[in-house]
Amino acid sequence: MRFSSDPAHLLAIYLNDHLAGATGGIELARRLRASNRGNDDFGPPLAELCAEIEADRTTLEQVMERLDIKRDPIKPAAAWVAEKLGRLKLNGQLRGYSPLSRLVELEALAIGVNGKMRMWTALESTLGSSLPGFDFKQLCEGAMRQRSALEELHLEAAVRALPDEGERR
Repeated sequence: MRFSSDPAHLLAIYLNDHLAGATGGIELARRLRASNRGNDDFGPPLAELCAEIEADRTTLEQVMERLDIKRDPIKPAAAWVAEKLGRLKLNGQLRGYSPLSRLVELEALAIGVNGKMRMWTALESTLGSSLPGFDFKQLCEGAMRQRSALEELHLEAAVRALPDEGERR
């Protein structure tokens, strides 16, 4: 098998990989939103984060369209399936949602948001102003805000799910 080092080909692979990641991220964000809907501390910020993550995926699709990059139908489908399989983890309960579920899912979502931030930074460095209508720096800043919000939610989830020093004895 011959591998291509053509930058346009590599960009198409890179963006399709991120599109797949965004697909899994949206599914995870929607699950977090739905599982925490009635919780005043987690529900509203997760609903806002979910909407932002969905908007970012739409922006990525628009970037790909503008660059005339065809979407790989297999990668997003595989990411969707992987996210569903990821729900089959042990969370301290046989059925349902637990405080540990929230903690682990917030960690996974933070990893995805960090990857998205790196993507926007890479596109800013490479495409920069050559793609009018997209402010990659602003998109990166949005991902940084999402990451900060996830860090705060993660710490609160940890406090609720994990024992404090006195409880470990």
